[in-house]
Amino acid sequence: MNLKQIFTNNQKWISEKLKTDNTYFENLSKGQEPEILYIGCSDSRVTAEDMMGAQPGEVFVHRNIANLVPNSDLSAMSVINFAVSHLKVKNIVVCGHYYCGGVKAAMTKADLGILNPWLRNIKDVYRIHQTELDDIADEETRYKRLVELNVQEQCLNVIKTPEYQKAVRERELAVHGWVFDIHSGKIIDLEIDFEAITKEIMGIYKLT
Repeated sequence: MNLKQIFTNNQKWISEKLKTDNTYFENLSKGQEPEILYIGCSDSRVTAEDMMGAQPGEVFVHRNIANLVPNSDLSAMSVINFAVSHLKVKNIVVCGHYYCGGVKAAMTKADLGILNPWLRNIKDVYRIHQTELDDIADEETRYKRLVELNVQEQCLNVIKTPEYQKAVRERELAVHGWVFDIHSGKIIDLEIDFEAITKEIMGIYKLT
């Protein structure tokens, strides 16, 4: 995209918003009250607001390579803290996508330099679910399943955070695992049974 075109598009966008509501930006500047925290991939083909039909102010968004939520990432942890403790979101969505380059790279043995420690989080997901994944003969099917399992594990990482654990004792807050299918444009709810999955492990991660 031509950078000059961005400013032209911006002026057009402003005009369109003001046509329907001449106080649109005045109201937008007063603050935000999103009900959703969306954690997704940085992939340029996966734009959170567009695929959900969301408007400015409706979704608090955090994106990184392969939609990871490692507890060592201060950016992700800060976003969760702000969204849960200050914005009081009601839903946290972790959304992966099929044909994710980060997940694909983690399935190889290539040395990718600075990306190595980041992608190791996905390799750890593979290790946890190696029996299931190794039983999948078709490479593309295995690739897609790793995308789904990565979403599941990142959702669990959200659930392990003190912000989430404290919030659910005081109010309604739900975690959702989704996958965006680039091939069809559809958002797929993985309908993960977090209660069943966390039943055995929360004895380790639960905070008092």
